[in-house]
Amino acid sequence: MSLGDEEKYDKVVDLAMRRGFFWPSYEIYGGLAGFYDLGPLGALLKENIKNLWLDYFVFKHQDMVVLVETPVIAPEAVFKASGHLESFTDPIVACSKCNKIYRADHLLQDSLGVRTEGMHPEELNALIKEKGVRCPSCGGELGEVRTFNLLFQTNVGPYRHGTAYLRPEAAQGMFTSFKRVFTSMRYTLPVGIAQVGRVARNEISPRQGMVRLREFTIMEVEFFFDPEEPITPDFNRFQGRLKILTAESRRSGVEEPITVKPEEAVAEGIVLNPWLAYWMSVAQAFVKEIGLGEGEVVFEEKLPEERAHYSRQTFDQLVAISRWGWVEISGHAYRTDYDLSRHMQFSGEDMTVYRELREPKEAVVRRVVVDEAVLRESLGEEAVKVVNILKSFKADEAERMIKDGEVVVAGLRVPANALRVVEEVEVIRGRRFVPHVIEPSFGAERLVLVALDKAYTEEGGRVVLKLPPRIAPYKLAVFPLVTKDQLRSVARRIYEEAVRAGLTVIYDEDGSIGRRYARVDEIGVPFAVTVDYRTLDDGTVTVRLRDTREQVRVGIDDLIRWVANRFTGSQL
Repeated sequence: MSLGDEEKYDKVVDLAMRRGFFWPSYEIYGGLAGFYDLGPLGALLKENIKNLWLDYFVFKHQDMVVLVETPVIAPEAVFKASGHLESFTDPIVACSKCNKIYRADHLLQDSLGVRTEGMHPEELNALIKEKGVRCPSCGGELGEVRTFNLLFQTNVGPYRHGTAYLRPEAAQGMFTSFKRVFTSMRYTLPVGIAQVGRVARNEISPRQGMVRLREFTIMEVEFFFDPEEPITPDFNRFQGRLKILTAESRRSGVEEPITVKPEEAVAEGIVLNPWLAYWMSVAQAFVKEIGLGEGEVVFEEKLPEERAHYSRQTFDQLVAISRWGWVEISGHAYRTDYDLSRHMQFSGEDMTVYRELREPKEAVVRRVVVDEAVLRESLGEEAVKVVNILKSFKADEAERMIKDGEVVVAGLRVPANALRVVEEVEVIRGRRFVPHVIEPSFGAERLVLVALDKAYTEEGGRVVLKLPPRIAPYKLAVFPLVTKDQLRSVARRIYEEAVRAGLTVIYDEDGSIGRRYARVDEIGVPFAVTVDYRTLDDGTVTVRLRDTREQVRVGIDDLIRWVANRFTGSQL
């Protein structure tokens, strides 16, 4: 049966709500936009996707990636340093008649069919006036466009000045703990810090169901490396080709992506950094295991005005799903040294790394000299907080600040005459620098929806959810053919052995065997075992394969190993 996009999406959502994958949160109170519950099957599906992500991004990279966990709430100072208080905003506009509030760029995009992402409020205001756009709800006149910060604000304790925010990404906790992790990893680069955890974004008008949520689970890696170290990633670990739609092509109106190997994308200057291309190739291999073919995934380069404030280059990994078309399933950003440098500037903590050269060399260097006496005279005991930071400044940066006559570090005003730039011949034995960062980032709930959408099929009037076995909520269903005590006893023993082996298993003896097959097909169980009268004679059972309906006889003693061998990554 061929399903249209709208019809298929409605059926996926109906299945999800009816069988326990997901539903709107707080339904009995009318729901709350941007919040969804994951039911018993959805929670298992998400957990399996999360574990698959950990396998690809952490456990397959144990030589250079570690896992951490940091708090959901962070003090205001963290987001001042990260730039989120200033830049993590969206444009909003209110109707002067009914007071309904809209996200301005989305409203104009829907009303006029033009691309508005990245436009400034002034540009959006001009467009509203020029085109006479009015409130879609009541037809009233729209007010002035203003910016709205997407951070959820809270307070730590009963103190008026204990302002804090729920994190909109897991990244900042990994940046602020970088030196701790780096020390425990015995000072080696490159090193990745990975984290899976909850985040919150106060979206103005969440749309697209599970695609855009106000609270969700993020899966991120912050990968730290030396930008001057000529290390080439091993692109052979995850062989494949990337479909890339470049920013240049988008600017010129060409919507046809090119297909290249990751290393070719770097060599041709399409991807600015080898590690960025490498993690994009890992991402492609990962989503393939969720049921997405190589040809279904496109990496779209963000235009400069679309990029986050910290990014030099960003690619969104896109896949087409029912109703909503192309949606982002991951973002891949080259964050340079922005975050560590900002946290060093705002906290006063040294975030630099020292690396010895293979061979010492002589060079004329321009370096920053700090007059500590002047510093102490001006700042007193506070001087010790900024000495190392000032010494780490680049010469050009220091000269600019000296010329401007204003140097502010870690919130302290430093007298310009405490700094000077000198040229010296030095024997260079090493260098101190702020590492650069590549960030792959995924939303887990969005992947749940994508996996269901891709797996949903109808065959002969039945729904078959063809989830890859590795992420299926239940791996095995066990049925006695009829409810006779002997058959029940054997079936229960198989069920218990499968549970002890670490499989997720369903036991069902209700209704005809055909109905039971249909029920487990609908929730994606890849293997169904039936205990019949022949089992009592020769110790074999019938195993039915979900996708082909093929039936094979397997010995009870070999059953668990047989099932485990048929889904990748089993620990059995």
